[in-house]
Amino acid sequence: MKQGPIGVFDSGYGGLTVFKEIVRRLPQYNYIYLGDNARVPYGTRSFETVYRYTWECVQHLFALNCNLVVLACNTASAKALRTIQQNDLPLYDPSRRVLGVIRPTAEVIGQYTRTGKVGILATQGTVSSESYVIEIHKFFPEIQVYQEACPLWVPLIENNEFRTPGAEYFIRKNLESLFAKGPDIDTVVLACTHYPLLTDIINKYLPVGVNLISQGELVADSLADYLERHSDLRACCSLGDSRQFYTTGGVPDFDEKASLFLGSEVQSAQLLL
Repeated sequence: MKQGPIGVFDSGYGGLTVFKEIVRRLPQYNYIYLGDNARVPYGTRSFETVYRYTWECVQHLFALNCNLVVLACNTASAKALRTIQQNDLPLYDPSRRVLGVIRPTAEVIGQYTRTGKVGILATQGTVSSESYVIEIHKFFPEIQVYQEACPLWVPLIENNEFRTPGAEYFIRKNLESLFAKGPDIDTVVLACTHYPLLTDIINKYLPVGVNLISQGELVADSLADYLERHSDLRACCSLGDSRQFYTTGGVPDFDEKASLFLGSEVQSAQLLL
């Protein structure tokens, strides 16, 4: 394969929290980030629609010479990853790889919990897929998993309204609902890449001693390990300091909001589907 950048895909901005940690952990590679902002949100869409949108965007990243694509989106990982890996890649190009964000979290969650009770905060789509329950039980069948769908959190973040009293009310109510299901939960996973922006507010309402797990570092560490174990794929990831950003939506809006997630200025280009 010809060398190319590592691709990172998300339905919008949230994947930038994962992108940021991947670049911090593996700064030696070139990267392309693609946000499908024109069709966000994914969390309330059907399995078929999320799969179709995700596969379409992955192919665009392949066309930009990415040999490895990370789905930095829990909904896409839950609803599209398996089909892409098992059905599409063998026909499209068996040498390409597409990875997700759920498995890296599931593989290590047992290291964080003492009570064996884990809470998942996610979009409705991720909760409905039960992907976290399934993946965690593959590695830790004894762990009890409790899920809470938080449908308002993403729009509150993307509209920059998450620092309001109204937003705090909904965050508190979702946390109360989660702990009503599992009072002995001692570890909570932010199973949506937007949610790290709410960490300060969430911590205000978490019981003392509860671990709050953000996925970015876990995914970055898992990717580093994956590349270490797959030298052929590692050799196909181009080295450098190129960071390119694409959006299927409006460029000015993407650049403004993406800068909020990354903590630095972003200059993107529009990718027309």
